[in-house]
Amino acid sequence: MTAIYSARWVLPIISPPIESGAVAIDGERIVAVGEAADIASRFPQFPITDFGMSAILPGLVNAHSHLELTVMRGFLEREEHDFFAWLRKLTIARMAMTEDDFFVSAACGVIEAARAGITCVGDSSSVGTRTMPALSEIGLRGIVYQESFGPDPNLAEQNVSALLRELEAMRAMESATVRAGVSPHAPYTVSAPQLELIARLAIDDKVPLMMHAAESQAEKSLLLNGTGAFAEGLRKRNIEWRAPGLSTIQYLARHGIMDTKPLLAHCINVDDEDIETIRVAGASVAHCPKSNAKLGQGRAPFARFIGAHLKLGLGSDSVASNNNCDILEESRFATLMARVSEARPPGRATHVNSNVERNTSVRDTSMVALPGGRAPHMITATDALLAATLGGARALGLDHEIGSLREGMQADVIVVSLDGAHQQPITNPVDALVFSSAGRDVRMTMVGGKEIYRSGQLVAADEQAFISRLMTVRKKIEAATGTPEFSAPGKSK
Repeated sequence: MTAIYSARWVLPIISPPIESGAVAIDGERIVAVGEAADIASRFPQFPITDFGMSAILPGLVNAHSHLELTVMRGFLEREEHDFFAWLRKLTIARMAMTEDDFFVSAACGVIEAARAGITCVGDSSSVGTRTMPALSEIGLRGIVYQESFGPDPNLAEQNVSALLRELEAMRAMESATVRAGVSPHAPYTVSAPQLELIARLAIDDKVPLMMHAAESQAEKSLLLNGTGAFAEGLRKRNIEWRAPGLSTIQYLARHGIMDTKPLLAHCINVDDEDIETIRVAGASVAHCPKSNAKLGQGRAPFARFIGAHLKLGLGSDSVASNNNCDILEESRFATLMARVSEARPPGRATHVNSNVERNTSVRDTSMVALPGGRAPHMITATDALLAATLGGARALGLDHEIGSLREGMQADVIVVSLDGAHQQPITNPVDALVFSSAGRDVRMTMVGGKEIYRSGQLVAADEQAFISRLMTVRKKIEAATGTPEFSAPGKSK
């Protein structure tokens, strides 16, 4: 396709917002970004769509999701006081689902993401061969990390052999937009020998690796002194555990995970040494503030991550622990939580100049920010929007293709309406996006030059048919776990 999209604001992310701007697209790539009048004169043969009082920006990146768990929205609320009970009920529900159930659940999660302007996900999946087709059918970009479990060190080789078979099947499904990765689930569910085997697999086969890390107090207690719910769970299964007396990050470094430059989800319980280890290793962090808060796990140090110049994105986690997949809302929550708990790190650049696009590479975002009023001691909307777009792309290793608007990049583009009463008056488009907007304000979502969502309608999917199938799956898992059946609005149980 060839097209010009124009709007009141264009936000390239790597350079200042352009008022009355436009983006020209030819095929799957962006061919120009600039003032609307200039773009129209340069490409007179391209049809123009003017979105008016809107912002055009790169697609949002959800750096950590569990799309297959969409069916469990609101399903685990009673267990949120006990993370171990929450995980146990989740596991039982998963066991009741078929491969088709996982596909339906993942597809509904992809639909929700597309509606919210998310064009790329880093998805952790127990059934990657069902999540990958869901992404492809709806049209999103992503990396699907196949999970591997196994706390018993005696079964490490057997478990990695199973992972290899799953990975081989997933690689046969790879495309230009959807890739396969691996995920040793967490320190409390994967033995040290298995961690080392998966790390070697990731390095030798050049496979991206993602892992849940430093997520809970129970995990911290397990690693530091061998106590807590996870330690007790291992003892009940007669699995020997000797606490290494290390933080999660140092434990992962000891067993080779940090050598893979992993994507680490959560990182709540980290200190300065851990943050430096992450930085030096070239690892990435997916910050999931809403999920962490909802489960009462704590607050990851967002401002310290920014101050250390980590590769940093935002993640929704699953809707079982968040209840929605909305990265604009996540960016607002991340900013406000950081302002409550952290001072803005010193020395952080707060403005860009006219030469930033020429002098700053897409991979070096340490000095890139969007303009606007600043309180130098606080995390800003600029920081949050950067994490939601280019930061997430960097965390997934895709910043050479997506995350910013510039010539040659993939046309992963979204349009967010700025004409709502809840957004007026607007003095700064970045502030309006982060502090006043949400996924419901997205008007168009495009991946690789193809519109997949426009003005309330999915292009390639029957949304209502998928929702109907999702309700059937939900009833199944409720029956399997003895959970009271949900009621439709206006219907008594």
